[in-house]
Amino acid sequence: MRVSDFDFDLPESLIALHPAEPRDSARLLVVDPVHGLSDRHIPDLLWLLKPGDVLVINDTRVLPAELRGTRIRGDNRASVSFNLHKRDDAHTWRAFARPAKRLALLDRLELGNGDGTALTARVAGKGETGEVTLEFDLGGAALDEAIKSHGAMPLPPYIGAKRAIEDRDKTDYQTVYAAHDGAVAAPTAGLHFTEELLQKLADHGVTIERVTLHVGAGTFLPMKAEDTDDHVMHAEWGEIDQATVERILAAKAAGGRIVAVGTTSLRLLESASVRTGALKPFSGDTSIFITPGFRFKTVDVLMTNFHLPKSTLFMLVSAFAGMDVMRDAYQHAIAKGYRFYSYGDSSLLMRAEMPEDENGL
Repeated sequence: MRVSDFDFDLPESLIALHPAEPRDSARLLVVDPVHGLSDRHIPDLLWLLKPGDVLVINDTRVLPAELRGTRIRGDNRASVSFNLHKRDDAHTWRAFARPAKRLALLDRLELGNGDGTALTARVAGKGETGEVTLEFDLGGAALDEAIKSHGAMPLPPYIGAKRAIEDRDKTDYQTVYAAHDGAVAAPTAGLHFTEELLQKLADHGVTIERVTLHVGAGTFLPMKAEDTDDHVMHAEWGEIDQATVERILAAKAAGGRIVAVGTTSLRLLESASVRTGALKPFSGDTSIFITPGFRFKTVDVLMTNFHLPKSTLFMLVSAFAGMDVMRDAYQHAIAKGYRFYSYGDSSLLMRAEMPEDENGL
C-alpha cells in the first residue's frame, strides 16, 4: 500500500506536551465500526468493559535512555548524544546518535550527567539512519543502574523539540504498573491508568493480565519508504508466559473479550498468535508490521492513543478498525479538539469484522 494513503493534517496545537491531570481524566473516543463514534472519558471504561473481559497491559519500565557526553579520539573531543533503543546483550545497546557523522568505529565515549563520574563505552558498530552499536564497560544490572543515574527520560521528538525534559517526566512518562526495565519509550495508552482505576476494573470483574514488550525508539522513526512493502520494522523483545496464555485462552473461550492496552500489547499478542493461528507462549524479538488486510487472531478491542500521520501505528489501527472508520475517527478527534500523541487522549477501538478468505478462515 502507498504510505501516502495514511496521511492526514494535524494542527500542531493538538500535540500534547503534558498529560492530563489526573492521568485518568483524559478523554476517550470510542470507535465502533458498527455503532459509530462516542465521546467518553477514561473512567467510562468501568461501563465500557464487561465482567469476563481481559485487560492486557504491558508492564515494561522505561529506562532514562537519553545519554549525553563526549566522544574521545586522541586529543580531539566532540559533544554527542544517544537514544538507546535496543539491548543486544549484557554490555551492548543499539542507539540512535546525534550527530552520527562525528562517530567512527572504536571511538571512546564518556557519558554522564556532570556529577564528576562517567559511564564509558566504545562505538562497536555503525548502521544506517544514525544507528550505532555501543559497547559499555559495565554490564547487566550494574549497567542498568548506571543508565538510570546518568540518563534522561527519552521524550518523543515531537515533545522534545518543543520543550525541555522536566523532573515530572520521570513519573509522567511511566505507567503505574511498570515492572521490568528495558523500554526506551513508554507504552503510552497505559499512562492513563491509576492504581485506583485498575482496582475498580478488577472489582467490576475485568481480569488484568501482564505481558512485557520492551518498546524501542524505532517506534518514532519516520517512514522513508513510499510503499509499505519496502518498510523494515525495528525489532523489539517481548515475552508472554504459559500461565498467562492459558488464562487468556480460558477467558476468550468463556466469551470474554481480549482488550489490548496499547499497540505494544497488541503487537506482542498477535506475534504470539501469528505462526499457528492460536495464542502460544512467546519469548524473543518481534518485528511484526501490521497493515490493512492483516487477520487478527487474539485481540478483540484495542485501547490506544492518537498516532502520527503516515506512521506504522496509524496503519495498525487502520488495519484493526478499518481505514475509512479511522479516517473518520481522526477527523472527528481533530474537530473536537482531542489531544494527540504520547501525552494525549486515548481511544477504544472495536475490531472490524474481516470477510472470510477462500479457505473459510
